[in-house]
Amino acid sequence: MTTPGGPVELAVADADAMEALGRRVSGLLRAGDLLVLTGPLGAGKTTFTRGLGEGLEVRGQVASPTFVLARTHPTASGTPLVHVDAYRLSGEAELDDLDLDFEGSIVVVEWGAGLLDGVSESWLDVVIERPTGAREVTPPGDPVDDPDEPDEPRRVAITPRGPRGRAAAPGGGRGSPPRAARRASPRRAVSG
Repeated sequence: MTTPGGPVELAVADADAMEALGRRVSGLLRAGDLLVLTGPLGAGKTTFTRGLGEGLEVRGQVASPTFVLARTHPTASGTPLVHVDAYRLSGEAELDDLDLDFEGSIVVVEWGAGLLDGVSESWLDVVIERPTGAREVTPPGDPVDDPDEPDEPRRVAITPRGPRGRAAAPGGGRGSPPRAARRASPRRAVSG
């Protein structure tokens, strides 16, 4: 259930629907917007960001920045998408050392909960939950990775924080789930 300004809660059927949700959210974003993605390994954080990248028409592929910490993707609009993986960062100081352009970019921070205090007065919290018992995502080519096994559905809660966060939330923070997030077509494993 959602309330005005409260979380938009969705059931996301598969990786395609997670990317579609990212594309939908991308149309609501502008320079200075910040998204904080939270969820366990394999929940779909990078898949969601890949959809954002598609919607923003980034040049090149959006992949997890795990080992480089942050990647800047130029977009068709000129407002870059900055994709950060804060998993290996020990605190706010290390995030600050990355010298990110929060005001001139759309910034997505995976594993960023608790590291962004004071960075912005507005942001979107995107929490992705993988159901108990969902299979672990394995690297492509790993013998346990069965491409014919269907995706496990995910629960996604998008909570706007601050005035701009409410404006950038799907439904303006009023809770209208995008159609694409509700469709089911199991195809491939969710990564990220």
